[in-house]
Amino acid sequence: MASGMGAAWAHVQTWRPYTLPYPGVVGLAGLSVAGGDPGPWHVLAAVVVPVLVWLGGHYLGDWFDRELDAIDKPQRPIPSGRLGARAALVSAAVCEVGAAGLALSVGWRVLALLVVGVVGIAAYSRVCKGRGLSGNLVRGALTSLAVLAGASCAPGGNVWAAAPFAVVFLLHDASSNLVGAVRDVAGDAAGGYRSVPVLRGVAYSARLAAGLYAGACAVAFAALLEPLPDRASYLALLVVALAVGVWVFGGLLAQGGGITRESALRAHALLVGERLVLACAVVAAGTGVTVAASVLAPVLLFSLLTQNAMRVRHEIPPAGLRNATAS
Repeated sequence: MASGMGAAWAHVQTWRPYTLPYPGVVGLAGLSVAGGDPGPWHVLAAVVVPVLVWLGGHYLGDWFDRELDAIDKPQRPIPSGRLGARAALVSAAVCEVGAAGLALSVGWRVLALLVVGVVGIAAYSRVCKGRGLSGNLVRGALTSLAVLAGASCAPGGNVWAAAPFAVVFLLHDASSNLVGAVRDVAGDAAGGYRSVPVLRGVAYSARLAAGLYAGACAVAFAALLEPLPDRASYLALLVVALAVGVWVFGGLLAQGGGITRESALRAHALLVGERLVLACAVVAAGTGVTVAASVLAPVLLFSLLTQNAMRVRHEIPPAGLRNATAS
């Protein structure tokens, strides 16, 4: 097992820093549209609780996936021996307990949603991930819980005002998770996972992912019928997100059955940026474009830079290691 800086770097890789802003912005989005009278502590909880749950989910998911990763992604921290399986479990527990303490400080509803989320993470990783579309939908539902948790942090807020956006992120993240499964089809097949790409092929999966994304966009545009404080800013950012999504799925659909691991990874990387724009559109709906833009600019830059620096190495093993694993 690695020690010192090597162990610290293994933890950082497990965090996937390029994904960490997303659950925080989603929680902030829920808080923004719920209204009420949130103070600084409530805003902090709406952002940090989903991030800690997400972070714990990465540790827990990697622990559950350690045997699959040993087949397809042996360079990752646990199968490579740089992060112990027990250390991953302990780290997951620390994150979730910290999130629970912060959640309880703002209300039992937030804590209840957190518990459901942690159970959902375990169910996704242990059972649903390898069982077709149900796994993708469960993964999307975890993000919808973050929306509702953020809304529940607002004293006097209307949680139901966030419900349409919870549906948006459920469908959106089910779609992007399915694109991730297209990227991982070879390893999932070798590990005995019955994902949609394994069962139906990559072309069918791309069409299904595009359909889920279209559903998310339809609900997002329908939300304009709600009494949003700033419809214009919401619509402007929503159109930007939609343009990126159409570009991504247009490229995937054009490849048909020729989608490669690398092209699916590029598509998913773009969706990681696109979903930040979508989440900030919801922030703009509740708080206006100034707040949304001040959030979007740094988190999008951070996500893009860290993806560029870290993501390919985390998702695709070096050629020599791939060959050694396959042989």
